[in-house]
Amino acid sequence: MSAEATNPATPGPITPGAQRRRGRPRIDLRRIGWAALLGPAAGNRLPDAIGHVVEAHRAHHPEAPLEPLRRAYVLAESSHRGQMRKSGEPYITHPLAVTLILAELGAETTTLTASLLHDTVEDTEVTLDQVRTEFGEEVAYLVDGVTKLEKVDYGAAAEPETFRKMLVATGNDVRVMSIKLADRLHNMRTLGVMRPEKQARIAKVTRDVLIPLAERLGVQALKTELEDLVFAILHPDEYTETRELIAANDARGTDPLAEIAEDARAVLKDAGIAAEVLIRSRHFVSVHRARRKRGTLRGADFGRLLVLVGEDADCYGVLGELHTCFTPVVSEFKDFIAVPKFNLYQSLHTAVTRGDGEVAEVLIRTHQMHKVAEAGVVALGNPYAPPADEQTDSMGERADPTRPGWLSRLLDWQEAAPDADTFWSTLREDLAQDREITVFRPDGGTLGLPAGASCVDAAYAQYGEDAHACIGARVNGRLATLSTVLSDGDTVQLLMGQDPASEPSRDWLDHARTPAARIAIRRWLTTHPATPQPEPEGRRAPEPAPRAPQGAPAGRPAEANAVVDQPGASVRLAGCCTPVPPDAVTAFAVRGGVVTVHRAECHGVARMKSTGRAEVGVHWGDTTQCRVSLIAESFSRPHLLADLTEAIALESVAVISATVEPPTQGRVRHTYTLQLPDATTLPGLMRAMRNIAGVYDVSRAQHPAQTTS
Repeated sequence: MSAEATNPATPGPITPGAQRRRGRPRIDLRRIGWAALLGPAAGNRLPDAIGHVVEAHRAHHPEAPLEPLRRAYVLAESSHRGQMRKSGEPYITHPLAVTLILAELGAETTTLTASLLHDTVEDTEVTLDQVRTEFGEEVAYLVDGVTKLEKVDYGAAAEPETFRKMLVATGNDVRVMSIKLADRLHNMRTLGVMRPEKQARIAKVTRDVLIPLAERLGVQALKTELEDLVFAILHPDEYTETRELIAANDARGTDPLAEIAEDARAVLKDAGIAAEVLIRSRHFVSVHRARRKRGTLRGADFGRLLVLVGEDADCYGVLGELHTCFTPVVSEFKDFIAVPKFNLYQSLHTAVTRGDGEVAEVLIRTHQMHKVAEAGVVALGNPYAPPADEQTDSMGERADPTRPGWLSRLLDWQEAAPDADTFWSTLREDLAQDREITVFRPDGGTLGLPAGASCVDAAYAQYGEDAHACIGARVNGRLATLSTVLSDGDTVQLLMGQDPASEPSRDWLDHARTPAARIAIRRWLTTHPATPQPEPEGRRAPEPAPRAPQGAPAGRPAEANAVVDQPGASVRLAGCCTPVPPDAVTAFAVRGGVVTVHRAECHGVARMKSTGRAEVGVHWGDTTQCRVSLIAESFSRPHLLADLTEAIALESVAVISATVEPPTQGRVRHTYTLQLPDATTLPGLMRAMRNIAGVYDVSRAQHPAQTTS
């Protein structure tokens, strides 16, 4: 059974400062205990036992039909009759409590109906076909989804597959996960009769998986209470200490947060902005975190101000007034209205200081934003209610307008996970990423990635397994390695190679943060055994014998056809700039009757002139052979040296020497001295080298100038 046990003598966490502070209360999920459990009422009158559920439901949906709830309760109560929980309570108290939790959050009637029935198919004689006949396909779909989650035991070996099924069910309908989260919350509230070791095991699973999922679905009301319940079980000493700290603060005679709230109300009233200014007490875990971060807590640190307005524009009006009349803490400002969080959350966050140094954190949002902030996807009603007659898309899949991008990506990579253990470990790593960034593509599209993601993650997010051919990126217009960590708002252009044999590097695993990237890279590496590595980079490559141009004396390579105005002089092309026709050139006489020819823009020209070298007239002759040095800059990858050498050979160019520098930050620099049969082939040669996968630039060499004595 999904409901473990209940202990009515075990109180849930007390909301900090609940009696001290006035204003709109937080959603209270603790009201139901031993309900007035009567049997089905006479006729069609609503049973008294679901009175709390109906009251909470009608508060959110005044016109909601109640007949499905009556019939669902009648079926659930009759089918569970005689079943008891470990505490001795009738079992029907569990589906009633779960349904009340969802009703308080604003769930629509279909979800509440399925919640009342969520254990019937698993634990009673009721069949799924009977549910479908009595309540329709939608309710049956939800009940079936929850039932599939419950059929796998929560033993350590079964957990990975359990949650894998959970995520598949969630992807098909987020309401399945909503029911599961409410189910776990009620069970966490009622762990008092369980053995301590079992309490700890359930609490750890809740902490590692369900709380992050509640956060990602935006159901903050569930998340915060689950956090406090887990905190009390796994860290009882810290929980007790925090509880005493909150009680001591409540006993104080003054409340600086209430005073700041009064000042804020006056400021907004004078500005003509209709707003509610409320006080939100921090829950236990939030107080504990604040204490660890700040050390000693002051009175205003035990809560936050919540300002609720009618329109989006009013949020910014409130912000302006508060920043004008109080001293803002600039570093605390965050705009989650313009850029909502990945879990649908929208709000302005700021902090203001008054003269005595008290700092009050302020949340500014509309009433609708507040509803979504508390209940997330649950507050959006039935996300599958179609605007027209069709309820599926063209592929027959259930369309989900509320599905966050992270959930779609998670469903994609879970299918690629090779086994349950890999899925489990990867899931926990992914859920630990509690913040998401948005990066922009050059075409205007966006990619949602976890904070700390690199260009590797962006490549696999955009191209899937085709990202194996990615050779680099431009971040905000500048060349960057694939290991570059991205920031929120960056523009990323991914550079894709054309070589079908391109392969990912094992080093990419060190920079991949997303499950999709890690799983794709590992799968490729597993299915492709290691191949012999190329010659270690940084070592001089073998120097093939150059092909002598026609007419050159055998045994020595001919220099280019530079003619100098110094009869009998030996002409050499300067190695620092390797001039070729039709470059503008100049020449200088050096010792031994040698004249060196430089490109006119060469750095060595100024140096030669400064040392008093005599400048010699020079022009290009009729022959076309020449020697040139080229620098190829590329991203490091296997077989790159071989591919470049082959491209050079295909252009009928001889390699005199090739030097490869040690790679730096994933980039490598190749320097080639080449003998060209014709200077006019140089542009084509450079294009051919640039077309090699991984090469992002090819340029003429500009070595530091050296003076020849």
